[in-house]
Amino acid sequence: MQSPFENFDWSVRSCGVRGHVTYRPDDEALAERLRAETVAGEAWRCLRCGSYVPGAPHGTGPAADAPLVLRGRALKDALILRLLAAERFIRGVLLVALAYGIHRFNGSRDSLRKVFDEFLPTLTPAAEKLGVDLQSTGPVRLIDKALHTGHGTLTLVSIGVLAYGGLQLLEGVGLWLMKRWGEYVAVVGTSIFIPLEVYELAEKVTWLRVVAFAVNIAAVVYLVYSKRLFGLRGGHAAFEAERHGESLLEVERAAMASSTTPD
Repeated sequence: MQSPFENFDWSVRSCGVRGHVTYRPDDEALAERLRAETVAGEAWRCLRCGSYVPGAPHGTGPAADAPLVLRGRALKDALILRLLAAERFIRGVLLVALAYGIHRFNGSRDSLRKVFDEFLPTLTPAAEKLGVDLQSTGPVRLIDKALHTGHGTLTLVSIGVLAYGGLQLLEGVGLWLMKRWGEYVAVVGTSIFIPLEVYELAEKVTWLRVVAFAVNIAAVVYLVYSKRLFGLRGGHAAFEAERHGESLLEVERAAMASSTTPD
């Protein structure tokens, strides 16, 4: 069965959203390979999708100063990074909100404990008539445990959750901006907590834990392999060479060089 994205052109889609990017290099021979005469007048090839765009180029100058436009597979990689960034943003916001909730709970815990101690005996007889041992249920035990946790412990928990939320937001910013430091932060920050996730899965398997674990493992493997982190597959130099090699200007320059090379 043919994939719906098999013939999908990510470069054309990106140009449809962001617009074309044209550039006239100072090298006349290279410029001629990017220029064409049409019935609408002069046209220049888009550095992203390769289509000829009527009108003056958006920029001019040395070929080395041309904007490095993501195209082809790099655009798909950018989409994946943005999805990972969005997931990190959501997780970070939720964790920061949780840290704030723990802080507020810690400040008003005594009054909450009083309400809990007053209402639990009142609700217990009704629950027993329904055959429910209210005091042994999970939520009640969790609330009771939280209410009897020391102030200092809850403060440390709040700080830890806040720090983790901040780390998630930092990862999100770095991944969204497609910065290499963001990729490293995401890999290291995610890897640190993988042993904890394994422990939680060993303790109890839930679909949410399984999905979160799978997403984190996939994110680490993808980032390390595709972005050539930690020196893998040639490291940063190989990554930059690959990225520049996909540039339309570099492709045309290589084609021009090969056409002038004698057999």
